Amino acid sequence: VLIFSPAGKHLGTIAVPERAANLAWGDADGKTLYITASSSVYKIRMNTPGIRP
Repeated sequence: VLIFSPAGKHLGTIAVPERAANLAWGDADGKTLYITASSSVYKIRMNTPGIRP
């Protein structure tokens, strides 16, 4: 999973054991990133909340 700034600068990469299929932000503060893959769901706490609908 590649992380980019709003300006398009590559800020980092989150490595997971499988190819990521989809992403969603969760928890009350929006700082948990859920990553779905073919056979697993991964979650990681982030320092900054994600954009949610």
